[in-house]
Amino acid sequence: MGLLHPAREGGSRRRYEKSDVYAVAMILRAKEAGFGLDDIREMFDTDDPVRRKATLGRHRDALAVRIAQAQASLALIDCALDCDHDDIASCPHFHAAIDGRIGACTPL
Repeated sequence: MGLLHPAREGGSRRRYEKSDVYAVAMILRAKEAGFGLDDIREMFDTDDPVRRKATLGRHRDALAVRIAQAQASLALIDCALDCDHDDIASCPHFHAAIDGRIGACTPL
């Protein structure tokens, strides 16, 4: 993808510098945030801060939604773990915790 440009030793052996390690860490973090390799390359290659911010902005809102969904899922799991009922499906506290998800569903 052309994201790294290591120096070559002896014609074929790659030599990575500290800046390459930093670039790999940035690539991995960006992938964890949902960026595709094309967007990562665009962020690395552009000297235009407006283009870079546009690329970042495209992913920020989607990441915020995924974080909120993960936090809601964690809260639901915590609720189930704290439940004293043998069957969480009959627990009114668990039902209350899941009501928000049911409300977000489209009626059949």
